[in-house]
Amino acid sequence: MEIELRHIHKYFGPVHANDDITLTIPSGSIQGLLGENGAGKSTLMKILSGYLRPDAGEIRINGSPIEMHSPADAIRFGIGMLHQDPMDFPPMRVLDNFMVGYPEGLLLPREEARQALLDLSAQFGFSLDPDAYVESLTVGERQQLEIVRLLWLGAQVLIFDEPTTGISAQQKEKLFAALHRLADEGKTIIFVTHKLEEVEILCDQVAVLRAGKLVGEAKPPYDLDALVEMMFGKVVTKGERVSAPLGKPVLQLKNLAVESHRIRIAGVNLEVREGEVIGLAGMEGSGQRQLLRACAGLIRPVEGEIWVDGHNLTGKPYHDFMRHGVAYVPAARLEEGLVPNLTLLEHMILADEQRGLIIDRQAALDLTKERIKTFNIRGRPHSTIESLSGGNQQRALLALLRPGLRLLLMEHPTRGLDMESAIWVWQTLKRRCREEKTAIFFMSSDLEEILHYSDRILVFFSGQVSEPIPATETDIEQLGQLIGGRGFNTPEEATP
Repeated sequence: MEIELRHIHKYFGPVHANDDITLTIPSGSIQGLLGENGAGKSTLMKILSGYLRPDAGEIRINGSPIEMHSPADAIRFGIGMLHQDPMDFPPMRVLDNFMVGYPEGLLLPREEARQALLDLSAQFGFSLDPDAYVESLTVGERQQLEIVRLLWLGAQVLIFDEPTTGISAQQKEKLFAALHRLADEGKTIIFVTHKLEEVEILCDQVAVLRAGKLVGEAKPPYDLDALVEMMFGKVVTKGERVSAPLGKPVLQLKNLAVESHRIRIAGVNLEVREGEVIGLAGMEGSGQRQLLRACAGLIRPVEGEIWVDGHNLTGKPYHDFMRHGVAYVPAARLEEGLVPNLTLLEHMILADEQRGLIIDRQAALDLTKERIKTFNIRGRPHSTIESLSGGNQQRALLALLRPGLRLLLMEHPTRGLDMESAIWVWQTLKRRCREEKTAIFFMSSDLEEILHYSDRILVFFSGQVSEPIPATETDIEQLGQLIGGRGFNTPEEATP
């Protein structure tokens, strides 16, 4: 199915999000779409998938113009989109979410849907339990559910908006193999990303957006430096590894055990010092998230103790951890970190420490403007949080963090961020380590990020936790083997 976007324009108030974009995507190809955060990638794809209507321009399928008013219309035309943030219903079961969007008036036996879910999951190498509740799934698993749902609904054009940010390296390999197979079957794949290595491995051609405009297209072999310059208008590099001087212990875990309905980790002993960055690596669902959430008081450990700055906070609620300088940044931005329909200004008011009974709105407005400038958020104080791009939502989430934190716990801190934004985020975080002596404990599916920014690394595998590994003494290959279970000791020996 060939897709043509012709002279597409889209405005959000004074912002020209898509500026006269014309792009042709051949049938059976994997089309990459690159661009910095806020470049207009997601807006263009939301127009193609029926979530937004263009202010000008047209969409053609196989040469014929079409008009869409909703995502349901798009699905009827064979176009489906996987969004950065999962579009599902967490209180419902996996099978019920899988069946959402089935044409009205037709009866479908649940057992037939169950079998289709299991078959598609097996084809992609996913492990989705039809009877599990969606709220119990990881972000990566919820993305997987949406992929198989769109395929089951008959999508011939599949749009993937930053699909690899919540999945492990092994899951990404399986996903890429599946995308190649789907393209070979004649399906058209549009892959929105900011990761150059993914374009190089996966895509048959790539288009680059900057500030709402289509600034260039390319085919393999790709000149990655040229693509970076098209994205940002300049050369961008990570720079040298920077570590902060280590101070006294901030976090101490003593024989800690945490469990969920899916996994248990036990016997964790760890000391995190002022200025130190600890990275957690492992396949999605291997226990990293449970450990982080226990260290924030969001879940209770079943054994052991958690000490922050010499205070035993075991079993205490999150607010007690907050009072001792602990903050948590979740991966699910719009569900746990931010509040849909509230503005940036209202978020700043909620996050800032209140003094007295009356809110000083002018002071809050001044603070919001300052944070927007400091964190380079492409929005205004009265912009609602869901009107921002995914990358700008992540910047807003980081802008809400109070100064003077003792311990910062983070799930996928650069999820959905382009290269320049990710570098800027880590420069900001490292500055906290140096100047405020903040300790950082984070998980990521990006092994390069973990290696470059961590001082020490813990690897998780099936409930086991490795000894802390100095980041300068390992590499991606060794970490990949540990993540896959090779080189692990017995559970009794594998605790730090």
